[in-house]
Amino acid sequence: MHYRNIVFAFLGILCAVTMAFGADKYEFDKAHTYIGFTAKHFVITNVKGNFTDFSGTILYDPQDITRSSVTAVIKTASINTDNEKRDADLRSGRFLEVEKYPEITFKSKKIEKQNSHYLVTGDLTIKDVTKTVSFPFTLAGPVKDPMGNNRIGIEAGPLTINRQDYHVSFNDKLDGGGLVVSDEIVINLSVEGVHVKEEKK
Repeated sequence: MHYRNIVFAFLGILCAVTMAFGADKYEFDKAHTYIGFTAKHFVITNVKGNFTDFSGTILYDPQDITRSSVTAVIKTASINTDNEKRDADLRSGRFLEVEKYPEITFKSKKIEKQNSHYLVTGDLTIKDVTKTVSFPFTLAGPVKDPMGNNRIGIEAGPLTINRQDYHVSFNDKLDGGGLVVSDEIVINLSVEGVHVKEEKK
């Protein structure tokens, strides 16, 4: 009986190793990836922005996407809304406090199939707060580019978060009611991943 348990344990380890090696590694292509957000300004207008400095890794299992995973790191100082004064304000202590909190991170915990799309669930960390979030995404590819590299495309979102939950607590109000900047922030991503070829040993 003891020998049988050892055999089953070994088979379990072998299966886990096989699953790990079945995943292809893709890195975010910064030139073709967009990490964007939208906030309401003065209750009446949507202001859009994005982050320009980030990195990310996708472990993609082409046999079963639910065994895939993704991690991402975003540099908060790279926030961009095409307005220098506003961007400086967003980097300040009134919003992201980029000197104290230089990164936003995401690490997936599971991926599920839902009808025509997938749902990724993971830990989103902004400032000193980590919360579990889920958002839908679709996957395209892989395709081979002219240089011979495999690429995949991911369209993810929308994901709506409340910035107050992450201690982004700017709270100025209009005289007639309503917030100067909405609490709700909508996040959308368009990610292109390029396959990382394993180095021959």
